[in-house]
Amino acid sequence: MGKKMKAAMAKVEPRFYNLKEAVGLVKQAAYAKFDESVDLALRLGVDPKRADQMVRGTSVLPHGTGKKVRVLVFAKGEKEQEARAAGADYVGADELMEKVKGGWMDFDQAIATPDLMGAVGKLGKVLGPRGLMPNPKTGTVTFEVGKAIAEIRKGRVEYKVEKAGIVQVSVGKVSFDEQRLYENAHAILEAVMKAKPASCKGRYLKSATVSSTMGPGVHLDAVAIIKQWS
Repeated sequence: MGKKMKAAMAKVEPRFYNLKEAVGLVKQAAYAKFDESVDLALRLGVDPKRADQMVRGTSVLPHGTGKKVRVLVFAKGEKEQEARAAGADYVGADELMEKVKGGWMDFDQAIATPDLMGAVGKLGKVLGPRGLMPNPKTGTVTFEVGKAIAEIRKGRVEYKVEKAGIVQVSVGKVSFDEQRLYENAHAILEAVMKAKPASCKGRYLKSATVSSTMGPGVHLDAVAIIKQWS
C-alpha cells in the first residue's frame, strides 16, 4: 500500500456514515491526479439467479455522471432521422449491426426500435456480456428514440444486480461539489430501494459503500437507509 492510500485511509474512521458525510469524506480522501469517478456499491439480500428477484432499472441522475456518453441507435426511416436530430453519435441498421458483430464497440449506450429487435437480438452474445443489449425494462427498446437519447444525455444510468448480489453505479466525479454528489447518490438509493422484489424475504440492503476510483470505501449506515424507505 502506497503512502497516498495510507493517508487517505487514515481519514476514514471505522464506523458508518450518513450519505452527506460520506460523499464529503470521499472527496477529501481522493488523491489521484485525474478526476476520479465516485461509485456507490450496494450489497442486496436477493438471489439474482431467481427471475423474481432480479433488481434492474434506470434512474436519471439530477446532475449527470460527468462523463461523455456515446449513444448508438439501431433504427430505420423516420426514427433514424429522429435519432440523428436528437444527437445520437451513431445511427443505422444492417450495416451498423454487422460492424458491431465484427467487434466494434466504441459506444457506451445502445438503443433500438422494437421493429429491429429481431435482428438486434442476434447480437446478444456480443452486447450482453458488456451490458449494452437494448432492453425494454431500461427504456432502450422504444420508438421514442429522441426522448431516450435526451434522458441518457441528462444522466440516465442503469443499475443491475450482479451474480454476487451487488449493484454498483457511478454517481459522478470527485470534481462535483458535495451537494451534487449527494443528490445523485440519493437518487440511486431511492430507485434501488423502491425496486425491492416482493419475493425478497429478510433484510434487503445488506451493506452500502461509496468510494472514488482509487480511494478507500466509506461505509454507509444501511439500517438508516432501510428505515428511510421502509
